[in-house]
Amino acid sequence: MNEWMRLNLLISQLRASLYHNSAAAIRGVALNPRPQARAGGGVPDAAARRMRQAAVRLVWLGRLQYAELLALQERWLRRLQAEHGTEVLSGIEAGALLLCEPAGPVYTTGLRGGLTPEETARLRALGAEVRATGRGGLATFHGPGQLLCHPVLDLRCLGLRLRTHVAALEACAVRLCELQGLKGARARPPPYTGVWLGERKVCAIGVRCGRHITTHGLALNCSTDLTWFEHIVPCGLVGTGVTSLSKELQRHITVDEVMPSFLVAFKEMYKCTLVSYDSPN
Repeated sequence: MNEWMRLNLLISQLRASLYHNSAAAIRGVALNPRPQARAGGGVPDAAARRMRQAAVRLVWLGRLQYAELLALQERWLRRLQAEHGTEVLSGIEAGALLLCEPAGPVYTTGLRGGLTPEETARLRALGAEVRATGRGGLATFHGPGQLLCHPVLDLRCLGLRLRTHVAALEACAVRLCELQGLKGARARPPPYTGVWLGERKVCAIGVRCGRHITTHGLALNCSTDLTWFEHIVPCGLVGTGVTSLSKELQRHITVDEVMPSFLVAFKEMYKCTLVSYDSPN
């Protein structure tokens, strides 16, 4: 074998080795799945961290004004951004799950479109706030009797991408409906978003993601006054309706009642542990 052939063979072997290592890293599979024990016992710290489930801080805020929720979400976002590439990558803590019930009526708009000045004035005349947000989607309503879930998460810690994060949120709402005894809830293909019972939407979903970190999330109607939705075209979908758990089950369902079911569903779908966090900040 001449020098040229040996050089080509060496290059081919090197490329194969690089491909093997890169593919394993992309799949999240360790090349050595059983870390070597230290002399004193145990496995290296980095390997031990990867073997643990990611933890998510559980922050229950009770009844809260929507503006306060956005401010708190922004503080958690800045915290994760500051830790970007350091402790957050350890897989120990993935972020926070912010949960609340809106204290008052508010219409929000997303990146896909807002409201005209005339529409905004009309909605404010009803006694509601109107706020533009950075989430995806169009206009929707938030108010008392609704569970708002805003996960502020570094998706890398959970092994998720944006698409699988949205699917997990949808699956949480579907699972919650099942645990409440409500069958037939499902996600629908585009252009529909959220979770539906037939042609009636029970849960709206709109998220934002930058540098792997997500904000905003879902809004599940428990005992929401559905007449507020009559003043807009929810999420821009003409010819569809809106419903609530209370309407479907024919009894009053509170946010407090569904909370345990939602937490069970979230842990199932995100494969994480939830750690109660006393301070919302």
